[in-house]
Amino acid sequence: MYKLNKYTLLYMMFLPLFIYSCKKDDNNDPTFNLFSVQDDINFGQELKNEIHSNPAQYPVLDKSQYAEAYNHMSRIRDSILNTGKLIYADRFNWEIDIIQNDSVLNAFCAPGGYICVYTGIIKFLDNEAQLAGVLGHEMAHADRRHSTDQLTKAYGLSILLGILVGNNSGQLTQIASDLAAGVATLAFSRDAEYEADEYSVRYLCPTSYDSEGVGGFFEKMSGSPQPPEFLSTHPNPDNRLAEIESLANQLDCGVGELFTESYQNVKNSLP
Repeated sequence: MYKLNKYTLLYMMFLPLFIYSCKKDDNNDPTFNLFSVQDDINFGQELKNEIHSNPAQYPVLDKSQYAEAYNHMSRIRDSILNTGKLIYADRFNWEIDIIQNDSVLNAFCAPGGYICVYTGIIKFLDNEAQLAGVLGHEMAHADRRHSTDQLTKAYGLSILLGILVGNNSGQLTQIASDLAAGVATLAFSRDAEYEADEYSVRYLCPTSYDSEGVGGFFEKMSGSPQPPEFLSTHPNPDNRLAEIESLANQLDCGVGELFTESYQNVKNSLP
């Protein structure tokens, strides 16, 4: 006789509730996701707790000691949130942590809006508009709920369910490590990447930033002697640059600011 394991049973019990919560809870969300919005928030909190519990691997900069850098990040984030173009601007926490590791060229936004930015990518980029483009792109992944969708594909629903009910802490450690490294198994679909690019432009268009900031990021990254692993799994940067420019023209975004000088001050404030 076939015996069901406990995660399969959890799947069978909670799947109808997840589908119902998606239909009931996310009336303004055009996407379909097996997890409820609150599940996204809870998972992001669990991931944050995991990162903060391991300072040796994730040395998060102190917010008081490095107030200039955090204020700068918060200002970019708030400019994006204040556009009114995010579905979950007021529901997700959108908390930012800066992790000290100059060798990691990465930033990610976990389900529920928890944002991690490595000092490596801050120091690597040339101006604030590029970083704003990156943050817009990563926030779009969370707001459009690509994140839990991709995590489900990469790890399986039963594993994520186990984390949400307090099990599989070891797997959460692995997920945190994979997100930090930008490993290929967590690569978003081509459509999700193009959509995140699109919304980065839409978010920045009404702000003072150059709306094509995420395009500047791709140009900078593709010229790097050692592009990060996640870039190799994404759609062709040249195609994305053309799409980004086309959308900015279509939206009549105009020429925004790069804020190169003020960005250099922030880079200098980091350890």
